[in-house]
Amino acid sequence: VVLLLSLLGLAAAGRLLVVPVDGSHWLSMRQVLDILRQKGHEVVVVAPEASLHIKPSKDLVMKMYSVPYTQEEMEKDFKVFLHTAFEEGSFLERFLKVYEGMKKLGNMSAASCEHLLQNKELIRYLEESKFDAILTDPVVPCGLILAEHLSLPSVYFLRGVPCGLDLEATQCPSPPSYVPRGFTQFTDRMTFLQRVQNLLYDTPNFFLCDFAFEPFSKLASEFLKRDVTVLDLLRKGSVWLLRLEFVLDYPRPLMPNIIPIGGVHCAHK
Repeated sequence: VVLLLSLLGLAAAGRLLVVPVDGSHWLSMRQVLDILRQKGHEVVVVAPEASLHIKPSKDLVMKMYSVPYTQEEMEKDFKVFLHTAFEEGSFLERFLKVYEGMKKLGNMSAASCEHLLQNKELIRYLEESKFDAILTDPVVPCGLILAEHLSLPSVYFLRGVPCGLDLEATQCPSPPSYVPRGFTQFTDRMTFLQRVQNLLYDTPNFFLCDFAFEPFSKLASEFLKRDVTVLDLLRKGSVWLLRLEFVLDYPRPLMPNIIPIGGVHCAHK
């Protein structure tokens, strides 16, 4: 009886801190949060006041914080980026347009993260709440900084991280000789020249990483009071929930703590 009673503690509901990313990222994550809440877990979501889909809800505990941009400005930048991302054209044209769009959205995300970390009242609440874990999408590394500050095990819920930083953090092989890169429109059956091109298309990733994550590395170093990079923080992920489905995406090696959950996108019927 004592043994059985002691095991009940292992099934006790926990407290989960959630730092989401807006847009379709949130729509997928919301399905998971609803099920966790139904199972008795307490879910606390930290989000900016201006957002596309993350709105106050009676079903979740929402902690909103102010940001230095308006709802209209944010929606305009998102629409422009989505339009350019699906435009046709040469690799260079598409890359430059996506580069500019990502730069704008990256600056907006960094500004949002900075206001969150500077919100002393909210940070104090998070410190005193004694969460069991943090669930976040590392495509915007603000949740990674909070996980490190609060010393919480982190669960990543992601489709991918720009410039293959997720592959580097998990040490997953992704050889350009076999795996087509974005914007190339190659298949998994490439000629020798296409493989060479595919390798060259990987080069811009070095520049993408610099402008996309440098602001967050600076924020993390200032907030944590020590030199740290986004890659350092990414490597500390406990579980990676990968929103991939290898029926549609190219199969590749995965580490034991990476779990494909592509089916979460599908409605339950």
